[in-house]
Amino acid sequence: MIGPVHHVGIAVRNLDAAVERYRLLGLALDFVEDFPAAGVRVAFLNAGDMRVELLTPLTADTTVARFLEKRGEGLHHLAFRTADLVSELAQLEGQGFELVDRAPRPGAHGSRVAFLHPRSAHGVLIELVQEPP
Repeated sequence: MIGPVHHVGIAVRNLDAAVERYRLLGLALDFVEDFPAAGVRVAFLNAGDMRVELLTPLTADTTVARFLEKRGEGLHHLAFRTADLVSELAQLEGQGFELVDRAPRPGAHGSRVAFLHPRSAHGVLIELVQEPP
């Protein structure tokens, strides 16, 4: 079963400027990490029981770069925690969700992640996150 919200992903053009803006809201920077496998640099900020993830592309040929070009800065995805990502994917596919990832892939900070296509969730990209043990 999907758990609580893990984070909200926001695509930004300038990560440093975005981090500073969100810090003015009182959010504390947790970590910044380059994630070459996804072609992004991410910054996670603590927001109570969840986080805000700011994403910026490392190169112009990434999905986040294409997102920014097409839609501009803003909400990119909504992420939920799960304890068993493999089982969750199988269950959701059985319920008619369209999977972007049929198997988990590496995520930021040692997590495993998988995405559900926005067509399956009324236009919102959904990320499922399983934290490392």
